[in-house]
Amino acid sequence: MFLTDLYALFVYLICAIVISYVAFLISYIFGIRADDSNKLSAYECGFTPFDDARDTFEIHFYLVAILFLMFDLEISFLFPWAVSLSALSFIGYIAMVIFFIILTLGFIYEYKKGALEWE
Repeated sequence: MFLTDLYALFVYLICAIVISYVAFLISYIFGIRADDSNKLSAYECGFTPFDDARDTFEIHFYLVAILFLMFDLEISFLFPWAVSLSALSFIGYIAMVIFFIILTLGFIYEYKKGALEWE
């Protein structure tokens, strides 16, 4: 019984590998390949990669990255709380409300300081 299940899985795996390999070969053989210098160069966030490395860099990129990390960490704190919400007491709910208030105050502070404006 166990070997028949594995046999079906093995056949499925072999078929998937063969189909993907055949699709790759067809695209490799019949595909149009045009060498282009733009395709071969590295793309670095809209900047030319062959400039001097000591040029100034816009601080807005760092601010956006920090804001992204801040809200990404918010989600990492929010997800376990939402999963275990039924098991938490009222104190757990209040703790998350306080967390959201602090986060909202930080967002308002960033907005008032103009960190979200791209000029």
